[in-house]
Amino acid sequence: MPFYEHVFIARQDLSNAQAEGLVEHFGTVLSDNGGKVIETEYWGIKTMAYKINKNRKGHYAYMRTDSPANAVQEMERLMRLHDDVMRVLTIKVDAHEEGPSVQMQKRDDRDRGDRRERR
Repeated sequence: MPFYEHVFIARQDLSNAQAEGLVEHFGTVLSDNGGKVIETEYWGIKTMAYKINKNRKGHYAYMRTDSPANAVQEMERLMRLHDDVMRVLTIKVDAHEEGPSVQMQKRDDRDRGDRRERR
């Protein structure tokens, strides 16, 4: 089955438990349709670059999945219909990287390379 990475933004007025409950809910939607959730991360409340539906902040969540395309389409359909979800992004990847996502890594642990080499 193909590998996918999903990021979604939920409304800022939800509690942390409700936002994490959305991650679990959409994970069960995937598993009910033959998919498998490999890893989930709750990134917390972050400020957005621009307002979405009059919200300046949102709960960010990340999921790594191994799912058939129809399971992903069903999950995305339900996310777009859900009142608490503002944005959804799904990317198909060749393989999942080990460890936490770049967003969850400490700033010192990120491999940024030597800036002088880029010039």
